Amino acid sequence: ELAVLERRATEHWVRVQEELGLDILVDGEMYRGDMATYFAEHLDGFKIGGLVRSYGNRYYRKPVAVGPVGLRQPVTVDWWRYAQGLTDRPVKGMLTGPYTIADWSFDEHYPSREAFIMDLAGALHEEVMALQRAGCRYVQIDEPAISVRPEEMQLAKKALGVVTRGVSAYTLTHVCYGRFDAVGADLVSLPVDNLDLELANSDFHLLDLLAQHGFSKTLSAGVVDVHSHVVESVEQVKQGIRRVLQRLPADRVWVDPDCGLKTRTEEEAVAKLRVIVEAAAEVRQE
Repeated sequence: ELAVLERRATEHWVRVQEELGLDILVDGEMYRGDMATYFAEHLDGFKIGGLVRSYGNRYYRKPVAVGPVGLRQPVTVDWWRYAQGLTDRPVKGMLTGPYTIADWSFDEHYPSREAFIMDLAGALHEEVMALQRAGCRYVQIDEPAISVRPEEMQLAKKALGVVTRGVSAYTLTHVCYGRFDAVGADLVSLPVDNLDLELANSDFHLLDLLAQHGFSKTLSAGVVDVHSHVVESVEQVKQGIRRVLQRLPADRVWVDPDCGLKTRTEEEAVAKLRVIVEAAAEVRQE
């Protein structure tokens, strides 16, 4: 019964995104409880521990590595195929990166964080290749924890490089709400095609950091604040897009929300997506 509801919810959100006019869709992750625990539940080497607090009144079950981590079978391919089968528009494959899964887990098996992270990277590389073989053209590897420990940024970068090695699909990584000033040089050179950053919440100051370090990739610019109940006006979002276009050419700019919209009500989420689409269309016309 739960699976039926998950599929119904997935179709609902695909239809919403189509109606709003988004260019590249996501499946909405209706079948995932937490972005790290979901993968741990489907990988070898993990058991799932008790509840820990994430923020506010939100909790997740902590993954615990108790043996060698490996990919038993593809984790996201069937759900991606289902979502892609509902629409003619491209649907992104959505993964959580090896550094974030490790950072949000307990390790009771590996002798070092590096060994744990690199085994996860190998497993997730296999997942990306499985998505690519299934026909997925865009794969996003979320790494929100990547700037938590600046001294480990090289390790996080190395692991992401393993995940994307030899991949022909277009790759993105999303990084949010971190110590970007401490990792700027490495941030701009992460081994992906597209860097997805929250900008609206931090008043677009990250644009200065990117310019300082010679950013040359495509940027997915977060232009609405997902941690605010206030729905931005089209003009506000247009102003944000224009600020980005002062630094980067239009063919290297995508626009999206700062982060996931799971913290918002359905009405707020749809409204924020709508103003992004309308603002982007108006700026394109201008």
